[in-house]
Amino acid sequence: MSRRQFALPERTAAGPLDDTGCTVLHVDMDAFYASATLLSHPELVGTPVIIGGGTRGVVLSATYEARRFGVASAMPMSRARRLCPQATVLAPDHELYSHISAGVMETFRSVTPVVEPLSLDEAFLDVSGAVRRLGNPASIGQYLRDTVHDEQGITCSVGVAPSKFVAKLASSLAKPDGMVVVPRDEVVPFVQQLPVAALWGVGDKTEEALVRLGLRTVADIAHTPLATLVRGLGEATGHHLHELSWGRDPRPVEREQREKSIGSDQTFEADIDDAAEIRRRLLGLSERTAARMRAAGMTGRTVTLKVRFSDFTTITRARTLREPTDSGRAVHAAAVALFDALGLQRARIRLVGVRMTGLVPAHEAPIQGVIGEPEHGWRDADRAVDRARARFGSGVVRPASLLERDTSRIQRDPSASVRRPRDLS
Repeated sequence: MSRRQFALPERTAAGPLDDTGCTVLHVDMDAFYASATLLSHPELVGTPVIIGGGTRGVVLSATYEARRFGVASAMPMSRARRLCPQATVLAPDHELYSHISAGVMETFRSVTPVVEPLSLDEAFLDVSGAVRRLGNPASIGQYLRDTVHDEQGITCSVGVAPSKFVAKLASSLAKPDGMVVVPRDEVVPFVQQLPVAALWGVGDKTEEALVRLGLRTVADIAHTPLATLVRGLGEATGHHLHELSWGRDPRPVEREQREKSIGSDQTFEADIDDAAEIRRRLLGLSERTAARMRAAGMTGRTVTLKVRFSDFTTITRARTLREPTDSGRAVHAAAVALFDALGLQRARIRLVGVRMTGLVPAHEAPIQGVIGEPEHGWRDADRAVDRARARFGSGVVRPASLLERDTSRIQRDPSASVRRPRDLS
């Protein structure tokens, strides 16, 4: 059974849910990238939509209507189109995702400082310090769901439990747009009713190994001697699954960790062997990466270029800057220098990527001014662009070289003309 298809177990206890001590919440946005993209396409809500592009890329996300046809994240776009030919395919908008994610995380931090993000769209929260102020854990979970929907226009699912493992299980069973509370006294029967594939760390190969041992439910694992599990699965996996099968997970929610890197990749529709076109694509990736750094309040020192050739050979090159930056112009200059240094001669390139590492918060990395630089320079321009994009959409402002010129229209229209400077006098 697929890990994404198991059903919510039946309660074995009678009476109302008691969430005392269930201070770990796992909050997960529902089909985040698809839901965020549909904010500007309300006419497509309720229809199958795939977020991705081209025929050689992969699915970033899909609406639940598309998932019913078997479309899944990270699936090749070619296969997704075959499974659901009636789906609308929309290009991703990474700047929008970063903006919404920042708002969601700010909502989390308004409830508790103990937030452990797992990605842009999910996080663990320890709300033990917020119960006296905001009410019981289930009430806090409902408050988060309502606030995210009201402020960001998307839905999320919440798991409320005594531990991270069970809270994450609960949120996955609450999808879409729901909340599942697992009381402390009901953790073991809740977990043991599930199939083995529901356990954290059980991938396809481990699931196959468990089935070969005749273990199909978590209860089967729980009642199998530990020595048998270790012999069949190995020391680490055997002990790990034995503990989870009894609902034991001592890991605390850890405060937010700084991102280690921020970057963007692009897979081309067709291989490119034009160096000038590669430099242009690097500009778009550099601007996107820098915008994501500014949205996260970070700057970076090391620029890494990734190049994947038509035969899937992949190389990376890195350059460390003298000072940290969040400027797309500076990132692009370094990326182009790295690309030019490769000395490629008409090599066919399938993918390029730009990534920043050595990240530090922007307020901890003041940018050194340059003698002769205008009072309002590129950093001010970047932030003005950020404000314009936040208000009017991510595509409203972009470098001129990234604009697609409609030259065919100019050539067809005999009335088209160009006014020269002297005509303006």
